[in-house]
Amino acid sequence: MKPNSAHILIIDDDEAVCVSMKLLLKRAGYSTASINRPQDMEEAMAKTLPHLILLDMNFTIDTSGRQGLRVLQQLQAKHPEIPVVLMTAWATVQLAVEGMKLGARDFIAKPWDNKALLKTIKTLLDLQTPADEPTPSNIGFEHIVGEDPAFLETLAVAKRISPTDASVLILGESGTGKEVLAEAIHYQSERQQAPFVRVNLGGISSSLFESELFGHKKGAFTDAIAEREGRFAKANGGSIFLDEIGDLPLPNQVKLLRVLQEKTFEPLGSSETLRVDCRVISATNKDLSAMVAEGTFREDLFYRINLIKLTLPPLRDRPGDIPLLADHFLATFKRNYQRPELHLSPGAKKWLRQQRFPGNIRELRNLIERSVLVSGTAALEAADLQQLYQPATGQLQGGLPLPEVGKASLEEMEVEMIRRTLRHHDGNITLVAQDLGLTRSAVYRRLQKYGIPYAT
Repeated sequence: MKPNSAHILIIDDDEAVCVSMKLLLKRAGYSTASINRPQDMEEAMAKTLPHLILLDMNFTIDTSGRQGLRVLQQLQAKHPEIPVVLMTAWATVQLAVEGMKLGARDFIAKPWDNKALLKTIKTLLDLQTPADEPTPSNIGFEHIVGEDPAFLETLAVAKRISPTDASVLILGESGTGKEVLAEAIHYQSERQQAPFVRVNLGGISSSLFESELFGHKKGAFTDAIAEREGRFAKANGGSIFLDEIGDLPLPNQVKLLRVLQEKTFEPLGSSETLRVDCRVISATNKDLSAMVAEGTFREDLFYRINLIKLTLPPLRDRPGDIPLLADHFLATFKRNYQRPELHLSPGAKKWLRQQRFPGNIRELRNLIERSVLVSGTAALEAADLQQLYQPATGQLQGGLPLPEVGKASLEEMEVEMIRRTLRHHDGNITLVAQDLGLTRSAVYRRLQKYGIPYAT
């Protein structure tokens, strides 16, 4: 929505705040109105229905914020389509979370940062843009394959919110394409010329968390032999992709929340406060709502990262897309390995559709690549795929016979499979995780649990 077409209502008992904010918004191209009492809200909205409301939390000597929450509830009951941003000089985390639960879109503390406030307003107004308005070209989305209705619905939302600065939480099982979608969102945004920085939170040890994300000065700790720029500094002006955010320990969740709320951080060993401007896209295969209820994931962080939530369905729920994806991957590998004659037979496509693929798209991609590498004929048949995908009866993948019942525990078999996969991939944890159908953090946990040595 263009600024000159948006009307903003300010509800605050401090006339100085209203005047200051109206001046700021007028310079940014918005039309405004202000009232000092919630009782005048309906009259003001009857004159001109606002596109966004800035709502103070306190209107008397009481600073609990309960008055603002009551007004918010009234607004949500009558005008749920209008985004509300809460404002208070008596900000608390609990109040922010409660306001977000009741439907507020964001929460700012007084005195506010002009640039951050205008960015918040622009993002929320952009999200109000009708779906039939023109949107930027599908840069970044053209290589995403699928025709499943549920998948296309998720993709449509992703395309619509891409041009905004809204924080996005992508949910889905491992291998469903969360990183690919995050990258597409970035490259269809206004930040597409700036960096897209990936951070695998599940693969960062707690001791290195601050150094990795915020950077450090030389000598900040024993091994800090040189200055290092953190991931947030690298993402300044662009987007940061926080993968496996559900694996982040509680102490590090607090540190992450601060930079997301205040847009500032200090590198380790430095007293200088740096400001960062980046869009945050998070992803996880965990149920964060359940983790919040269990107390293993901070509620305030949860509401901070999921202004927009996108859920990618598992491949087993979109079987019609399996042949399309298989053809897409085959076309890529035919070029990469100079095998232009290769094609999937109808029987192979039918067989692929019948598989559940617990590793989802990543597992399908690996199967197609292995088939291209070992196939000696032009047509890939169902038998060729089945031989590579399903281990022969009574054997583990790779041809080693299964031990007799009672000769080895499941734990011993798991240890052996992990060791063999590590050797096969020369210790590359990413490839090990892909082959075993696990996340990188899950592989690291097993390596530590079983005392299996690995390079870091």
